[in-house]
Amino acid sequence: MSENVFNQMANHYDTPDRLALAEIIRAEIRQNLPKETNQKVFIDYGGGTGLVSLPLANLFKETWIMDASEAMLTVTDQKITHGHLRDVYTQLADLTNDLPNQKADFLLVSLVLLHIPDTKLILKKLADLLNPGGQLFIIDFNKNEAVNHPKVHNGFEHEELKQSLAEAGLTPLKLETFHEGENLFMKQPASLFLAISQK
Repeated sequence: MSENVFNQMANHYDTPDRLALAEIIRAEIRQNLPKETNQKVFIDYGGGTGLVSLPLANLFKETWIMDASEAMLTVTDQKITHGHLRDVYTQLADLTNDLPNQKADFLLVSLVLLHIPDTKLILKKLADLLNPGGQLFIIDFNKNEAVNHPKVHNGFEHEELKQSLAEAGLTPLKLETFHEGENLFMKQPASLFLAISQK
């Protein structure tokens, strides 16, 4: 991941647009979580400033926000301190290099996959982060031909992603589009999907 870019963005990352989108994403996650999660461990990988996951932290026994950008996690740590949040932790982690010891019952990867060149490899690493029976929640963009950028994927095809999840040892449970908007992806109209799979 281009962590230097994210380090530079960290202090002004939480824009009104990003806050609004995080709320939409969070609502979709809440709808799809089982009722009993208070004894479960939640990891938000590539969680940045905790925009999506910090407001969900009270649903879980422990919440971990992992990111490859130290500056992003500094902002998250400040939020944790100011919000007096308990059982919420940050960890500097880049799965493309090594695997953290912490395992998850619920693992969120929200708008992260598009930044990682080798999708198949990262899905295998994400599967390794899950406890048996754990669930991976991926939120990302549907394939978008209007987007062309050397540093990011231009979204994902559902069938292709299902196949990659299966190859990573995960069972796809759900994959559907839940949000569309203008200027959503590289200033282009785009749509977001949620993919849930289980180890």
